[in-house]
Formats: sequence, C-alpha cells, structure tokens
Amino acid sequence: MPTAVSGFDALMEITKRPPLVFVEGQGSWLTDQHGKRYLDFVQGWAVNCLGHCPRPVVEAISRQAARLINCSPAFYNEPMIRLAEMIARHSGLHRTFFTNSGAEANEGAIKLARKWGQKNRNGAYEIITMDHSFHGRTLATMSASGKAQWEKLFEPKVPGFPKVRLNDLEAVAAAITDKTVGVMLEPIQGESGVFVATDEFLRNLRDLTKRKGILLILDEIQTGVGRTGKLFGFEHAGVRPDIMTLGKGLGGGVPLAALVAHEEVCCFEHGDQGGTFNGNPLVTAAGCAVIEEVARLEFLRRVSETGEYLAARLAALSRKHGCGEVRGRGLLLALELQSETGGAIVDLARERGVLLNSPRPSSLRFMPALTVSRAEIDHMIGVLDGLLGEAP
Repeated sequence: MPTAVSGFDALMEITKRPPLVFVEGQGSWLTDQHGKRYLDFVQGWAVNCLGHCPRPVVEAISRQAARLINCSPAFYNEPMIRLAEMIARHSGLHRTFFTNSGAEANEGAIKLARKWGQKNRNGAYEIITMDHSFHGRTLATMSASGKAQWEKLFEPKVPGFPKVRLNDLEAVAAAITDKTVGVMLEPIQGESGVFVATDEFLRNLRDLTKRKGILLILDEIQTGVGRTGKLFGFEHAGVRPDIMTLGKGLGGGVPLAALVAHEEVCCFEHGDQGGTFNGNPLVTAAGCAVIEEVARLEFLRRVSETGEYLAARLAALSRKHGCGEVRGRGLLLALELQSETGGAIVDLARERGVLLNSPRPSSLRFMPALTVSRAEIDHMIGVLDGLLGEAP
C-alpha cells in the first residue's frame, strides 16, 4: 500500500516556508489559520496590485464565472478581446498573446524574436541580456537570466544569451554581432535587489537597437501595470519597445500574463504558439478590471505620491540606522542594509506581523499593494525601525 502523507508533507519541497497557512486576505492584510493578521509588503511578489481580494476583481470574476469560464483558445471570447484592446490602446503596441505566467510570456518573447530573426536577419537568434537579470524558470528563461547561482543548474541550458552589465551601452554595442536578434532587459531588476535601468540608458539603447536593426524587448513582468507610477515602466524614458511582456499585477491575483508586440514583429504562423488555458475569459475578465482601475490618471498619481512617501520614510530610517541607499521607483523599492541580515529581519518582521522580502542577503525589497495607505506604511516603518534598532 502507498504511504499516506498529509499536511505540508503532501507538497513537493521547493523552498523554505514558515508553518503558516493563510486563509483570508483583504487589502494590505492577510490572516493565518490562527487568526493572526499580517501587514503584507510582498503581495505575492507584486502580484496583488490592488491588494488582497479587491472588490473590482472579485466582482469581475464572479460575473464572468456565472457566464463563461473557458471555451478553449481555439475560439475568441469577449474579455480576451477587450483586454487586448486596452493593452494596445495604452501601450502603443498592437497585438497581445495571453499566457498564464510571466515566464511563459518571456518564453514566448524569445520564440517570437527568434522567429523574426529567421525571417528578417538571416537566422539571427542571439538575445543580449543583462547580468543579474531574472526572466523566469523555464529552461529558456533561466538561460536568459543572469543569476550566477543558475549557471550550472539543469544543464545543458538553451544557448544564445550573451550577458552584459546593466546601464553599460558600450558593452551592449560590443556584444552585437550578425547573430544578434535583440536585447532583452527589465526596466528595473527586481529579483536582484531593485536596480533601475536609467532613462538615459533606455533611450540610448532604443536608438542603438534601431540603428542596428535589432529588437528591443522589455520584460515588464514586475514593473508593468502601474507599479512604478506609470502604467508601463518604459514610459519614464519616453521610449517604446518592439516586444513587451506583462504579468504579476496584470491579473490582480489570478494567473495572467501577456506577450505584447508591434505589428511588424508579429510573425508567428499557425501552430507556432498556443496554450490550453491562455486567454481564458475568467482571468482576462479579471485583467480588464485591473486595467480599468490602474490606468486612471488619479490612481497612477497616487501610486507616485505614495511611492515618494515610502522612499522618504525608508531614507530617514536608513540615515537613523546607518543603512545604505534606497533604490527603485514608485512602489517597487529596496533598502540596502550594509550587512547580510535581510533573511533574519524578514523572519523577525513576520513574527511581529509584517511580511517583507529579502531578494539578497544585504537588502530588503518592498512591493506593497498599489492601494497601500500612508498609515500602513508608517506601521511597517515602525516595526522595521524597531528591528534595525535591535540589530547587533
């Protein structure tokens, strides 16, 4: 007879998790199985852009679930079309292919770029990416990522991703060869510790890729959908990519991502791309509700103002405790700790009812709901102030 397993042991071990089971969420707060509440400054890694269980998303899902959940991607559905139209209108790009995760969207971007290179650049297939970047956990997106700890994992990986330093235009130019089809990067490297691609670099990179006749691919999985105070991160630099990927906040908590491209780049032929659940009406209805909320000018203005407030509070905390710089934009920020205490601070903060993230040992990352209040920021700062004051 098979051995019976239950509880946590029934799940495959992939990461260290605390023995908590979250059962309810509302706005910036989560509640565990014992009734303890936690202020959430992680929000599923910037996924719940409107907070936990936001009314517009809950209502959109409820309405759509009563009408049509899935009809196969072999057919059109109304929310799929409506969301694609919204993305096209706001981004200036033309066509969208919906996916279930950011990694899948980035995988699609790689495939689309390589297909375009076959047709337009004599079979060019290499995509220049950045050191310390993160593009997902499929084999191709792990290969594209610049995480040093992945270099020898799951070998052999997918070839064709030379790496250069972020914000180093000369390094990009030197890496371009006749095999190069494009350059792929995040406007802000979130997973590596919130390092920003400067506006000047993005503008010069856009000029360089146009001169060389190659594609600019922006991974906006974490920076898109209002996270930086603009609907898309590229708007700060006043540029527009050839290909963009969206995810995380796009679904407001449900699994939804998107591959978005300029009309001239869209060269998939029938059968080249697909996915069983891609663009289903349930999740795209949620996406429509998210964009309707986030795209409002007053909403984005509030994100910018709240981001400035959080950055100022973090900077004051850093000065008080001798920490390092505050990096980022909008409500995607990091605090450099100047010591490798990030993991310990995350654990202690959780015990005191605040959820934080440490993307690397010497920094903390803050990704609250875009609707987070100043009072909630003050509460988090108060807890973090106490923890930093207790550090040896």
